[in-house]
Amino acid sequence: MAFQKEYLDLFLVPSGLIIMFGYHLYLLYKYFYVPHTTVMGFENNDKRAWVEKIMLADKKNIDTALTVLGSSLNGATFLASVSLSLSFLIGAWMANNSVFSSELIYGDTRLETMSIKFISLLLCFLLAFACFVQSSRCFIHANYLISTPDTDIPISYVELAVIRGGDFWSLGLRALYFATPLLLWFFGPIPMFVTSIGMVFLLHYLDKNTKQLHCYRSSAKGKQPYKRLEETTSS
Repeated sequence: MAFQKEYLDLFLVPSGLIIMFGYHLYLLYKYFYVPHTTVMGFENNDKRAWVEKIMLADKKNIDTALTVLGSSLNGATFLASVSLSLSFLIGAWMANNSVFSSELIYGDTRLETMSIKFISLLLCFLLAFACFVQSSRCFIHANYLISTPDTDIPISYVELAVIRGGDFWSLGLRALYFATPLLLWFFGPIPMFVTSIGMVFLLHYLDKNTKQLHCYRSSAKGKQPYKRLEETTSS
């Protein structure tokens, strides 16, 4: 049986996706069990210290915290809008895919394969949109908690909202990272496979952390208007 260029899609595309999924499973394992070796775990440590400092500070610092959360909220909203706009663009491409059906594309350009490409890319952008929307929801919830006056809201509640918002933000970015090789799949399986390998090396460099976690110490004095959850339950 003679080799056909359509066979490249059957081998290179699943291989590229397996490499991407395998790396993210490895990253997920490190995030849960050795979080200090990942950038996300390093950032979560800083976020916990930031939340604790803000919750034990005066009204002026709380206003600053709302400004910081507002910036994160604006960023998540912007990326959600971009993801949704790209989803509409993919829908327009699906209506006219003659650009990616050229004979210059070395790979499978059949109508069925093109539909799989469009649907896969569309799912990535829709997943990114959903994650950024959830990130916005968490940051809005953190705004409510921080700005609630004269209350004993546990610090753990605010930490959970801020960190969960960051986790959804990271998931949205991961969906966009997956969309990059799938986008290059329109130009053939070889660019998609090469991009997948290059993306894994780049993400490994960006995701690893070699710095030790800093042990923050609070300098707040006097009465603490907010308490940690464990302090609230113990009392």
